[in-house]
Amino acid sequence: EQEKGLGALEGVGFRVGQGLSERLTKETPSFKDELDVLKFLCKDLWVTVFKKQVDNLRTNHQGTYMLQDDHFLLLSQLSNGKQYLEEAPKFLAFTCGLVKGALSNLGFDSTVTAEVLVMPCSKFQVVIQKS
Repeated sequence: EQEKGLGALEGVGFRVGQGLSERLTKETPSFKDELDVLKFLCKDLWVTVFKKQVDNLRTNHQGTYMLQDDHFLLLSQLSNGKQYLEEAPKFLAFTCGLVKGALSNLGFDSTVTAEVLVMPCSKFQVVIQKS
């Protein structure tokens, strides 16, 4: 039952991500490569949705990116301890869909997963699928 709900949240995030990326890139020149697209996500899209940029972007230069938000807005209202750690996936499913939808709209098929080890810090792993 919870998996079904998380899937629905991710689907809503996907559609929002598609629409937002379309709106935000309407008057910008096309991106040079996937790293430019990820930088756009970390800056423009994240600021639009969460009112701040991603704190850290790392890559292995082989299609895997790690986005880290040290004070993730959707988790910052919860306890800073481990009390609500098991509830965190509910708050991350929408954002995973958001990132995946934005990338899809910009021409990249991806897999997005998230983890929370310490509240309210969250890490999103983005793997760009090679065609």
